[in-house]
Amino acid sequence: MSDIMKRYSDLKSKVVVQKEAFEKLMKFLEENTSWLTSPASTKFHLSVDGGLLEHSCNVAETLLRIKGTLAPNISDESCVIVGLLHDLGKAGMPGNPQYIKNEPTERQKQYGYPASIPFAFNTKLTYLSVPVRSIYLIFKHLELTEEEVQAIIYHDGQYVDDNASVATKEAPLTLMLQYADTWSSFVLEK
Repeated sequence: MSDIMKRYSDLKSKVVVQKEAFEKLMKFLEENTSWLTSPASTKFHLSVDGGLLEHSCNVAETLLRIKGTLAPNISDESCVIVGLLHDLGKAGMPGNPQYIKNEPTERQKQYGYPASIPFAFNTKLTYLSVPVRSIYLIFKHLELTEEEVQAIIYHDGQYVDDNASVATKEAPLTLMLQYADTWSSFVLEK
Protein backbone atom coordinates (compact mmCIF):
# COMPACT_ATOMS: atom_id res chain seq x y z
CA MET A 1 0.00 0.00 0.00
CA SER A 2 1.44 3.37 -0.97
CA ASP A 3 2.03 6.02 1.67
CA ILE A 4 -0.90 8.16 0.50
CA MET A 5 -3.29 5.20 0.51
CA LYS A 6 -2.15 4.26 4.04
CA ARG A 7 -2.75 7.82 5.24
CA TYR A 8 -6.14 7.84 3.51
CA SER A 9 -7.12 4.51 5.08
CA ASP A 10 -6.02 5.68 8.54
CA LEU A 11 -8.13 8.83 8.19
CA LYS A 12 -11.21 6.91 6.99
CA SER A 13 -10.94 4.59 10.01
CA LYS A 14 -11.58 7.58 12.31
CA VAL A 15 -15.19 7.81 11.08
CA VAL A 16 -17.12 5.56 13.46
CA VAL A 17 -20.49 7.16 14.27
CA GLN A 18 -21.49 7.46 10.61
CA LYS A 19 -19.26 4.58 9.52
CA GLU A 20 -21.78 2.75 7.34
CA ALA A 21 -22.94 5.82 5.39
CA PHE A 22 -19.39 7.18 5.13
CA GLU A 23 -18.06 3.87 3.79
CA LYS A 24 -20.90 3.76 1.26
CA LEU A 25 -20.05 7.30 0.10
CA MET A 26 -16.34 6.57 -0.16
CA LYS A 27 -16.95 3.33 -2.08
CA PHE A 28 -19.21 5.23 -4.49
CA LEU A 29 -16.57 7.95 -4.97
CA GLU A 30 -13.68 5.51 -5.38
CA GLU A 31 -15.52 3.35 -7.92
CA ASN A 32 -17.49 5.94 -9.90
CA THR A 33 -15.61 9.24 -9.91
CA SER A 34 -12.08 10.51 -10.40
CA TRP A 35 -11.75 11.07 -6.61
CA LEU A 36 -8.56 8.99 -6.34
CA THR A 37 -6.91 10.31 -9.52
CA SER A 38 -7.92 13.99 -9.88
CA PRO A 39 -5.39 16.79 -9.48
CA ALA A 40 -5.90 19.33 -6.68
CA SER A 41 -5.77 22.22 -9.18
CA THR A 42 -5.24 22.95 -12.87
CA LYS A 43 -1.78 24.47 -12.48
CA PHE A 44 -1.11 25.39 -8.84
CA HIS A 45 -0.81 23.11 -5.81
CA LEU A 46 -0.60 19.37 -6.49
CA SER A 47 -1.48 19.73 -10.16
CA VAL A 48 -0.72 16.05 -10.69
CA ASP A 49 -2.67 12.82 -10.95
CA GLY A 50 -3.80 11.93 -7.42
CA GLY A 51 -3.14 15.46 -6.17
CA LEU A 52 -6.69 15.88 -4.86
CA LEU A 53 -6.40 12.82 -2.61
CA GLU A 54 -3.01 13.95 -1.30
CA HIS A 55 -4.32 17.48 -0.67
CA SER A 56 -7.43 16.12 1.07
CA CYS A 57 -5.29 13.93 3.37
CA ASN A 58 -2.99 16.88 4.10
CA VAL A 59 -5.96 19.06 5.05
CA ALA A 60 -7.62 16.40 7.21
CA GLU A 61 -4.36 15.63 9.06
CA THR A 62 -3.59 19.34 9.58
CA LEU A 63 -7.14 19.95 10.78
CA LEU A 64 -6.81 17.14 13.34
CA ARG A 65 -3.59 18.72 14.65
CA ILE A 66 -5.21 22.16 14.92
CA LYS A 67 -8.34 20.88 16.63
CA GLY A 68 -6.22 18.93 19.11
CA THR A 69 -4.82 22.23 20.36
CA LEU A 70 -7.64 24.71 19.83
CA ALA A 71 -10.90 22.76 19.96
CA PRO A 72 -10.50 19.26 21.41
CA ASN A 73 -14.29 19.12 21.90
CA ILE A 74 -14.83 18.87 18.12
CA SER A 75 -14.85 15.23 17.06
CA ASP A 76 -12.07 13.66 15.01
CA GLU A 77 -14.83 12.24 12.83
CA SER A 78 -16.16 15.67 11.93
CA CYS A 79 -12.64 16.88 11.13
CA VAL A 80 -11.95 13.87 8.91
CA ILE A 81 -15.24 14.26 7.04
CA VAL A 82 -14.78 17.96 6.25
CA GLY A 83 -11.03 17.68 5.76
CA LEU A 84 -11.25 14.83 3.28
CA LEU A 85 -14.38 16.04 1.50
CA HIS A 86 -14.04 19.85 1.39
CA ASP A 87 -12.80 19.77 -2.24
CA LEU A 88 -14.69 16.66 -3.33
CA GLY A 89 -16.39 18.70 -6.07
CA LYS A 90 -13.04 18.73 -7.91
CA ALA A 91 -13.65 15.06 -8.72
CA GLY A 92 -16.57 16.15 -10.92
CA MET A 93 -19.43 13.75 -11.47
CA PRO A 94 -19.48 10.00 -12.15
CA GLY A 95 -17.88 9.48 -15.55
CA ASN A 96 -17.37 13.22 -15.99
CA PRO A 97 -14.30 14.61 -14.15
CA GLN A 98 -13.93 18.32 -13.38
CA TYR A 99 -10.34 18.43 -14.61
CA ILE A 100 -9.08 16.94 -17.85
CA LYS A 101 -5.50 16.69 -19.07
CA ASN A 102 -4.34 19.49 -21.33
CA GLU A 103 -2.45 18.46 -24.43
CA PRO A 104 0.82 20.23 -25.21
CA THR A 105 0.79 22.72 -28.09
CA GLU A 106 2.41 21.64 -31.34
CA ARG A 107 5.50 23.67 -30.44
CA GLN A 108 5.67 22.06 -26.99
CA LYS A 109 5.34 18.62 -28.61
CA GLN A 110 8.07 19.51 -31.13
CA TYR A 111 10.54 20.21 -28.31
CA GLY A 112 9.34 17.46 -25.99
CA TYR A 113 7.72 19.76 -23.41
CA PRO A 114 4.55 18.99 -21.47
CA ALA A 115 1.54 21.32 -21.56
CA SER A 116 2.35 24.51 -19.66
CA ILE A 117 -0.99 24.21 -17.83
CA PRO A 118 -1.32 20.49 -17.07
CA PHE A 119 -5.10 20.39 -16.60
CA ALA A 120 -8.16 22.29 -17.82
CA PHE A 121 -11.73 22.60 -16.60
CA ASN A 122 -14.09 20.16 -18.25
CA THR A 123 -16.56 22.36 -20.13
CA LYS A 124 -18.96 19.41 -20.56
CA LEU A 125 -19.67 19.48 -16.84
CA THR A 126 -22.54 21.65 -15.59
CA TYR A 127 -20.94 24.49 -13.64
CA LEU A 128 -21.23 24.28 -9.87
CA SER A 129 -18.70 25.77 -7.47
CA VAL A 130 -16.43 23.17 -5.87
CA PRO A 131 -18.13 23.46 -2.43
CA VAL A 132 -21.64 23.20 -3.90
CA ARG A 133 -20.71 20.13 -5.96
CA SER A 134 -19.04 18.66 -2.86
CA ILE A 135 -22.24 19.06 -0.82
CA TYR A 136 -24.33 17.72 -3.71
CA LEU A 137 -22.25 14.53 -3.89
CA ILE A 138 -22.03 14.07 -0.12
CA PHE A 139 -25.74 14.49 0.58
CA LYS A 140 -26.60 11.55 -1.68
CA HIS A 141 -25.04 9.25 0.94
CA LEU A 142 -24.14 11.04 4.16
CA GLU A 143 -25.82 13.48 6.53
CA LEU A 144 -23.80 16.45 7.73
CA THR A 145 -24.24 18.77 10.69
CA GLU A 146 -24.83 22.48 10.07
CA GLU A 147 -21.27 23.17 11.18
CA GLU A 148 -19.89 20.61 8.70
CA VAL A 149 -21.95 22.11 5.87
CA GLN A 150 -20.77 25.61 6.74
CA ALA A 151 -17.14 24.46 6.91
CA ILE A 152 -17.28 22.81 3.48
CA ILE A 153 -19.18 25.62 1.76
CA TYR A 154 -17.02 28.42 3.17
CA HIS A 155 -13.66 26.63 3.42
CA ASP A 156 -12.00 29.09 1.00
CA GLY A 157 -12.68 31.95 3.41
CA GLN A 158 -11.59 35.38 2.25
CA TYR A 159 -10.29 34.04 -1.08
CA VAL A 160 -13.84 33.89 -2.46
CA ASP A 161 -15.96 37.05 -2.72
CA ASP A 162 -19.19 35.06 -2.27
CA ASN A 163 -18.04 34.11 1.23
CA ALA A 164 -18.52 37.65 2.58
CA SER A 165 -21.97 36.65 3.87
CA VAL A 166 -20.43 34.37 6.52
CA ALA A 167 -17.76 36.82 7.70
CA THR A 168 -17.74 36.99 11.52
CA LYS A 169 -20.33 34.18 11.66
CA GLU A 170 -17.94 31.26 11.08
CA ALA A 171 -18.20 28.28 13.38
CA PRO A 172 -14.89 27.12 14.89
CA LEU A 173 -14.82 24.14 12.49
CA THR A 174 -15.06 26.52 9.52
CA LEU A 175 -12.19 28.69 10.74
CA MET A 176 -10.00 25.68 11.42
CA LEU A 177 -10.77 24.12 8.02
CA GLN A 178 -9.97 27.41 6.30
CA TYR A 179 -6.58 27.51 7.99
CA ALA A 180 -5.83 23.80 7.45
CA ASP A 181 -6.65 24.20 3.74
CA THR A 182 -4.52 27.34 3.41
CA TRP A 183 -1.62 25.82 5.36
CA SER A 184 -1.73 22.67 3.25
CA SER A 185 -1.95 24.54 -0.07
CA PHE A 186 0.66 27.23 0.57
CA VAL A 187 3.10 25.56 2.96
CA LEU A 188 2.97 21.75 2.80
CA GLU A 189 2.36 21.49 -0.93
CA LYS A 190 4.79 24.12 -2.22
